[in-house]
Amino acid sequence: MEPITTNWTREELKAYILLYCAHADFIETQKEVDYIKSKVSEVDYKKIHKEFEEDSDYESIQKIEYTIEKYKYTKEEIHTLFKRIKELFYLDGTYTAAEQSIFIGLKHLLGKN
Repeated sequence: MEPITTNWTREELKAYILLYCAHADFIETQKEVDYIKSKVSEVDYKKIHKEFEEDSDYESIQKIEYTIEKYKYTKEEIHTLFKRIKELFYLDGTYTAAEQSIFIGLKHLLGKN
């Protein structure tokens, strides 16, 4: 099996990760969409949303991991990314078990950088 790669920009990666997190409970609310669009351009959002919809969970994780490593994110950049993820999760006032699981998984995955 060939490795999964991307040619995303940093902004597209941010859009993808936020979309991935928004789908933790399999529901993409309007508040979540609005939040993501406030962090990335409409063009990036639309492009990445289309790609996200076609990816499996495995492909999503592989793409996120590959692109984070490709851009050699610093600990500070990863910290900022996790701050955005938490903001997204708390938009509806709750932090569900599914969201917690995604957060912990991403922390484990990206914490090694």
